[in-house]
Order: sequence, then structure tokens, then C-alpha cells
Amino acid sequence: MANTTNYNWETPDDTDLVKDGALAIRTLGSSVDTTTKALNPSTTLGDIEYRSATANTNTRLAIGSTGQVLTVAAGVPSWASAPAATVTARGCSLKKGVSNQSISNATLTNVSFEDEEFDTNAYHDNSTNNSRITIPVGYAGKYQINGSILYAANGTGDREFYFYINNSANYNYQVTKATTSLLGLQGGIILNLAEGDYVEIKTYQDSSGSLNILSGVNCTFSVGYLGV
Repeated sequence: MANTTNYNWETPDDTDLVKDGALAIRTLGSSVDTTTKALNPSTTLGDIEYRSATANTNTRLAIGSTGQVLTVAAGVPSWASAPAATVTARGCSLKKGVSNQSISNATLTNVSFEDEEFDTNAYHDNSTNNSRITIPVGYAGKYQINGSILYAANGTGDREFYFYINNSANYNYQVTKATTSLLGLQGGIILNLAEGDYVEIKTYQDSSGSLNILSGVNCTFSVGYLGV
């Protein structure tokens, strides 16, 4: 008897007698049946097979449960519970320190921030250029930018609020007439920023004298990374 190349099935030689034909067919058929079953061990809708350590033999992996994901454990496929979705925040949230900031009359001025609620990737420095939020390496993209300031009461002149990028382009400006009560200004915008770009809040007032921006949670500045 001869044998096939791939699966070693037994087949008759050209010189075998005709009377042995039925036996040869049964032998070949059994070999095909056994090999086919070894390659297709699934029994249930949704089962999958993977190559086992034994040549020409697959292993059945029963269908998983709703919500499970296919993974690898100990070198073979397996089902496991899907990991909980997580989102890693990128950005920073700032507020003024315990001291008010005096804004000179008729002078466009950077608002400083000395207190970090959080800062994930060194966007801000409380001491050096603390008016700036700078986009770190690896995080160029779209950012949600928010800010707010609160002026002390003074009924003279205007109050202005701006976001500045790299001390040049300005966005989301707000101009408000002064009132005899505390006066808040705020803004929010989404911008596409490159590595090394820095954002600042600038303000202007013309009350005829210096005027304080109040400290604490009334004066805030934040950026949140939205993606590329």
C-alpha cells in the first residue's frame, strides 16, 4: 500500500488486486473521516478551532458568553471578560493663589496662576511663566480651553478678556462695561494646538487706576486634550 503526502492516508498500489478494492476504499474513507473530524472538532454554533500541539489536530474552543472578548492565556486562545473602558485625562486645571492680582490701568496684562488643581503632563509651572499653559511633546491636537476671572467692584470703564496663543493670535475676547458690583468674565473655545504652543489669558481694564482680579476659585484656567 502507498500513502498520501500530507495526511498519510493509505491508498492501494497500482499493482494491488481488484479484490482488494473495497477494503482499500474503506481504509481510505476511514482515514479521511478521522482526519476531517480532527480538523473540525466543533459541536456548537459559534465554536472556533485552533491548532493544537498535535499535528493535523485542532482543538475546540467553545463559544464565549455575551460581552466576552477573545484573548490569549498560557499561549492558547481563550475567552475573557472585556476590560472596563478607561479614558486617561490629559491637561491641567489652574486657579489663582491666595493673593489678588493688581491689573494696571489701560494695560493689557497676562493673568498669572499659582495653584494647580491637577497637571497630568507638565503643562504648567507655578513659578516660571505661570501665566502660560504649554502643550507638551507628544500631545499636539485639539484642546478644550476654559477660563474665568473676577474683577473687584468699580463702576468706571470697560473690562476685557482674551485667550492668546503664543502671545500673538487672540480668541474668544469679551468686552464688558464696568458695574459697581463684582464683575466676572469668562470664555471657552476649542483650538488645534501644536507641541510647544502656549495659551494665556490676558485682560484689560480702564478704571483710571489699578484694579484687582480676585484670587481663588473665581479665577480659573484649564485645558483638556480632546485628541489629534
